[in-house]
Amino acid sequence: MLFSPACERNREPILAVLRQWLPAGSPPAGITVLEVGSGSGQHGVFFTQQLPGLTWQPSDQAAGLDPLQERIALEGALRPAPGSRLLPALTLSVDDDHAWPAGPYDAVFSANTAHIMAETAVAALIAGSARVLGPGGLLLLYGPFCDNGVHTAESNAAFDAHLRSLDPAMGVRDTVDLHGLAGEHGLESRADVAMPANNRILIWERRG
Repeated sequence: MLFSPACERNREPILAVLRQWLPAGSPPAGITVLEVGSGSGQHGVFFTQQLPGLTWQPSDQAAGLDPLQERIALEGALRPAPGSRLLPALTLSVDDDHAWPAGPYDAVFSANTAHIMAETAVAALIAGSARVLGPGGLLLLYGPFCDNGVHTAESNAAFDAHLRSLDPAMGVRDTVDLHGLAGEHGLESRADVAMPANNRILIWERRG
């Protein structure tokens, strides 16, 4: 199966943030989370094993769907927490408005995607998330970010340069731009959580 060492390393720190920010899930309602860019599917498997009352909806582009579905089929039902379930993956291209599920979701989560998307796709990710979140719903975006053009670590600056050498459309995104886009779509900044390896989780809440 497709395996991401980064997912294995960051799952525990991200779990701690989810425990703090997601509302307590209790059947029959529970918590519904849409993951954008699920990749290997390791996050969905792990979080549904750890968090009770969690319904996790993985998604990815069509080209990445087969390996994602393979993991869900093999591991999705292994030792889930009470009331939790991992759903079959959806095909989702963020810049296709019709591809987004209807929602509403309690949260949208995406890890290590913004820096490999074009800026237009990042804008579409934020706009689409705002559409499918219910009032008070959260958008949680994990990865490396810079602030007003200033990188938080030399390693992030080198990573940014490497990404742009591969494809000028990619790159570490600026929180100033992201907050501006979020505000345009009714999302209010709630937290900026420092994570290991110079990563962060940016959290916005959809205003009612």
